[in-house]
Amino acid sequence: MTEWWTYSLRDMLLFSPRTYYRLFELYNIGLWPLQLVAIALGIAIFLLSRRGSGMAGRILTAILALCWLWVAWAYHWQRYATINLAANYYALAFVLEALLLLWLGAVRARLSGAPASKVRQRSGLGLLVFALLCFPLIGSLLGRSITQSEIFGMAPDPTALATLGILLLCSARTLWWLFPIPAGWCLISG
Repeated sequence: MTEWWTYSLRDMLLFSPRTYYRLFELYNIGLWPLQLVAIALGIAIFLLSRRGSGMAGRILTAILALCWLWVAWAYHWQRYATINLAANYYALAFVLEALLLLWLGAVRARLSGAPASKVRQRSGLGLLVFALLCFPLIGSLLGRSITQSEIFGMAPDPTALATLGILLLCSARTLWWLFPIPAGWCLISG
């Protein structure tokens, strides 16, 4: 144990990046053509976020909650758990976020209206557009196959980023309950 200083953070990883991206490839191939449904849901969320009405907020959060539940079950419990021992805990956190979204957004209608500032509105719109359009293309730009793309509603990273964008676009009433899980996932994933 005298060579402990020769270890780096890379030596502590549970799996290689190649294994991680292969997991996404198998996930996307196995669930084709659900990616088209996820893209349609992303477009719907974008359009609903621009409306700002109470009913649009309820529908938007119901869609977001459905996406969080799908990622919890189909990605974390079914696939990510095969390479990461903590995936079941991540899945539980995603289910909790879905329940919070349903309660505060769909039942209590707290996710509606415009944000307090232009900075918040631009930041939210930027995160949402990045999650929906740019995130799936990052892999291709880095030389990975298009089948390894991470798509909103099917992968945790773009789903968390889109949720943070939506939360910034909505009014500030009682939203602080909804921020920790998506922000925490971004920290864990990063």
